[in-house]
Amino acid sequence: MTQARRIAAVILLALAACLPSSAQKQSLLKLGNGIAAIAEGEIITLEAVRRELEPIIPRLRIDTRNKQEFSQRIDSISREILQNMIDRIIIVKAAEEKGVLIPESYIEQEYEDVLEADFGGDRARFLNYLRAQGMTPREFRDNIRKRVIVNVMRQQNRKSQSEISPERIEDFYVRNKLRFYQPASIHLRQIILSPIADEGITPLRQTARQIIEELEDGADFGDLARKYGQDDMSRKGGDWGWLKRADLRSELSDTAFALSPGDHSQVIELDETIFILYCEALREETIQPISQVRDVIEDVLVGEIARETQEKWIEDLRNRAYVRYFL
Repeated sequence: MTQARRIAAVILLALAACLPSSAQKQSLLKLGNGIAAIAEGEIITLEAVRRELEPIIPRLRIDTRNKQEFSQRIDSISREILQNMIDRIIIVKAAEEKGVLIPESYIEQEYEDVLEADFGGDRARFLNYLRAQGMTPREFRDNIRKRVIVNVMRQQNRKSQSEISPERIEDFYVRNKLRFYQPASIHLRQIILSPIADEGITPLRQTARQIIEELEDGADFGDLARKYGQDDMSRKGGDWGWLKRADLRSELSDTAFALSPGDHSQVIELDETIFILYCEALREETIQPISQVRDVIEDVLVGEIARETQEKWIEDLRNRAYVRYFL
């Protein structure tokens, strides 16, 4: 099948699923028994690909800007779906060659779980769904068994990961230092006063002056925040935790980052709201040392190794398998 005919066939099937007309149904009928691929002697039909593709179509129609983009996305996703179907077949065959056995009790439990989760335990509804899909309960159960086998094989393969060497961790750190950049930050407390109803800002100014006087007399900022503060953080002594410059309005950040630990600001008025700031501690901008991020790097590298292992494993299976593509 040429590229143009292949794309046209897949698009026709997709459109037929969305906007069925008598003409489209006729074309669908002609293509329904077409072969998309043969993997290890097992035939994958165009109809099987269409069934996998069908739930995705409505979302694609929303996300694409024109017919050309829609056609391109349909073609790309159809090929991905077909490859996934082929991969399932060759993984199951590899499991059979390896002698992997799944207890029937486990398959039965999975079967019942799907019935309960997807159909609310309603067997009549379940059987109606199978009839609409042209599938028997035995075929449905067999699909569950294959899915479980694929998951088991992937999981077994995922466990065969090498340990992360110190050299690889250090190399990653050197190449990705910017990932561990930390901008300057401040552990900030605030007392925030806002007008209630139509009282205006004048009473707030009087309260703010009283707060400043008490601070200068040695009162604890947290106690004053709990006593006078009107925001949600007042119950926590006005503690807003560690904040970066970008987390604050510029009118507040300039003042906040000019404070030294243990210092408070004077009264700041913004939009009829009064702020008094207090610096608990400051952190200068820095690159975190490797000792602080070693665990983070190791987690990233474990993920990379898992992906590399999976990709190599499935590529080896594909290379050994007999697959013929028609789509």
